[in-house]
Amino acid sequence: MIRLIQSGLMYGNLFHVASPALVERYNRALEHLTAKRTRLTDFYIDISGFSPEVGDDLNDPLYLNHNGVNRQFILLSTEQRKCPLLDAKFSTSRPILQRFIAENEAALFALTARDAVAGELVNSVYDVSSPARLFDLRAITVEADTTQGTVRNAQALADKVDTFLGAEDAWFDDVLIAEMIELAGQTGDVTRNPVTLKPLTVTNGNFWTAHFGGLYIFQTLDHPAVIGSTAAPQDVPMPQSLDLSHRNRIAKFLNDNALVEPIVKARGIDVAAILRQKMDFVLVSVATEAGIDLAGSTRRDMRLLARNHSKLLPETFHALGKLLAWVEHGGTWPRIASDHPAYFYTLRAADTPDAELVNMLLAELGPLDVRQLFICHKQAFYAAYAGWPEAKQEYVARYLEAEYQADKVGARTALFGHDAPMEPPEPPRQRDLIARVGPWGAERR
Repeated sequence: MIRLIQSGLMYGNLFHVASPALVERYNRALEHLTAKRTRLTDFYIDISGFSPEVGDDLNDPLYLNHNGVNRQFILLSTEQRKCPLLDAKFSTSRPILQRFIAENEAALFALTARDAVAGELVNSVYDVSSPARLFDLRAITVEADTTQGTVRNAQALADKVDTFLGAEDAWFDDVLIAEMIELAGQTGDVTRNPVTLKPLTVTNGNFWTAHFGGLYIFQTLDHPAVIGSTAAPQDVPMPQSLDLSHRNRIAKFLNDNALVEPIVKARGIDVAAILRQKMDFVLVSVATEAGIDLAGSTRRDMRLLARNHSKLLPETFHALGKLLAWVEHGGTWPRIASDHPAYFYTLRAADTPDAELVNMLLAELGPLDVRQLFICHKQAFYAAYAGWPEAKQEYVARYLEAEYQADKVGARTALFGHDAPMEPPEPPRQRDLIARVGPWGAERR
């Protein structure tokens, strides 16, 4: 993994905790949440305040996420909103933290100028001993305050001010006045500078979880389902329980809920370039496993390699090649049914609220497209990367550093964006054919 770390593809874009003041604030929050302190004087944290270095120091990689639910967090700066969430157990956790920071940015900026803000993503489930428990996660509520209770004290002071202004003879209540003075010394003038954090509760809809080998839970759709990465979960309150080997049933589920669209129908993207790159990734996988050195390979070298080793290349490569030929030159329409190994490489998420979750699922269903796997499902990418030949690790790390790191937003927009301008209309005959059978042919039952 050293290559990934050195190129910023792993543990990248974290917040650096280096000053003694920040370290002390972090330790106060850590002690407040876990009754522990770190001896480190320099470390990096993610959006939730989790640090792999602190985890090593405490010998507890889940020190802010015990049992993988009700994640706790430590905020030292609003800049953490730009950071990733490491070792996420739920796909919804980072968006919730980002939204909480965005909706409370001014207050958090003021609070973190003097103290750390510690909090928790709270739900009613404290353990996930079985997959069925995941369906009890109805809503997530964000609770947060400084280690000194500034928000709580500010609310208490505001209540006392209301009492003082509204109650009869409050001017003569020495105890009330003394309490107000004491609280004001901690919080400042809350009448002029109110210190509050907007409450945030998010309904738990469709999500991915790392528990039980990885599960995709789609529970708010017209045709709900749960899909396991390693096995179909048992005894869950869902009409469909699938795993990644159920390719035809997953294809039907995605189409019944209008969650995907063919790449060849997507507007405003360079379809040929995307297909060509997917073919290159398939070629790289085959070549590196055969021990071929790809160092310094050009586009011409890749074409020559494909010609010389065409018999070794899988059906996925040849099917994508036929689809590329159709896109560039027309001619015979390639039939790629839902049980074909290339099928899920021809799709991307449709423009729905669950687009990121669907692209995450598609990345697992088409793991040879290492760019999509890295962008959409980092955990799966890192697990796969650890088992690759060194030549493939080197090639993929160099590619992602050169092509993706240079323009992350542009790359994501080019691959998954839905707001691009429309392309010129396709010839009527081709459009009608796509509308009838899609880029995969008639679906097999």
